[in-house]
Amino acid sequence: MKLLEDRIRKDGIIGEGNVLKVDSFLNHQMDIALIDELAAEFHRLFKDCGVTKILTIEASGIGIACLTAKYFGVPMVFAKKSKTKNIAGDIYTAKVESFTHGTVYDVMVSKKFLNSSDKVLIIDDFLANGQALLGLTKIVKDAGAATVGCGIVIEKAFQDGGKIIREQGIRVESLARIKEMSVQNGAVFCD
Repeated sequence: MKLLEDRIRKDGIIGEGNVLKVDSFLNHQMDIALIDELAAEFHRLFKDCGVTKILTIEASGIGIACLTAKYFGVPMVFAKKSKTKNIAGDIYTAKVESFTHGTVYDVMVSKKFLNSSDKVLIIDDFLANGQALLGLTKIVKDAGAATVGCGIVIEKAFQDGGKIIREQGIRVESLARIKEMSVQNGAVFCD
């Protein structure tokens, strides 16, 4: 998606260790007009899949997932990274290792929000090592629901996550796929 690639070139900051900061427009301060365009594109890509729920993981995917859910006219559910008093009762859980934070989380979704009749579209801001998507697809499977696909804003195609998820037969649509990036040369996008 050229609009997104141009914005990454303009405002993205590449740091050491393959970190791409897009916090000025995507996952801290949010450019709602841009995110609305991203959500519209996810709707265009998955509109014929019978989506009944949008699923993401807290926190950075929530805004994108909310606007995507608006386009589909379905609820958005997010997996929580810590158990709170208001997520009592039966839950689906999965272990997820965060590339950015270098931490393993137990993510959870209340069983009352996913069921076997759901067709779930997973939305996230980044795809790097694929661990978040593996955790979320496990939760969907545990619920007896179907994952219709994963909508990713930015995929680091030079890491294995996309390959791992696609090898499981899951459709992945990434709006920007980065082939390589460096502090010196910026981001190079896949064709």
